[in-house]
Amino acid sequence: MSRIEQLIGEIEEYIDSCKYQPLSNSKILVNKEEMEELLVELRLRVPEEIKKYQKIISQQEAILADARNQANSMIEDAKAQTQEMVSENEIMQQAYNEANSLVQQAQAQADKILADATAEANSVKASAITYTDSILASIETLVGNSISEQQSKYQSLLDSMQNTYNIVTNNRRELNNAMNAPAPQDPQYMDPYADSQDEYQQ
Repeated sequence: MSRIEQLIGEIEEYIDSCKYQPLSNSKILVNKEEMEELLVELRLRVPEEIKKYQKIISQQEAILADARNQANSMIEDAKAQTQEMVSENEIMQQAYNEANSLVQQAQAQADKILADATAEANSVKASAITYTDSILASIETLVGNSISEQQSKYQSLLDSMQNTYNIVTNNRRELNNAMNAPAPQDPQYMDPYADSQDEYQQ
């Protein structure tokens, strides 16, 4: 509580303690000296209290101004940080877009390389199959011809051997017949290999 408030309280108490004038309910008897002392002190205290409150008000204004300055500074900092974050976000977004574009280009190039390699591999495979089939066809023809030729020679050999066998059989038969004949006769001798050698040379 300030001194002015105390003085006002004292004045009120003093007035309440004063006696009323005779035949009056509103007028009181006041000690002039006591009242003047209270009023003088009140007048002296008022400027001091006013200055005190003015100082407090000034301090409050300074505090408010400082608070406003700090608030404005904080707002400006927040705006700057927000702008910086937006700029960083834009940079990140741009970098992401560029990176994504590079990835797509690399993927497209990889797909093209793979497709070209697959096509080339299929072409080489087809050429290899065609070449191999051609070689196998040539070998098949050569082996077939060799088999046919060998079969022909083998058949000639079999025919020659069969002929020789027949000649030998006939000669043996004739020899047996000659041995069983009443009179010995000179059997006609035939060379069993003469015909077979001629046929084999053919």
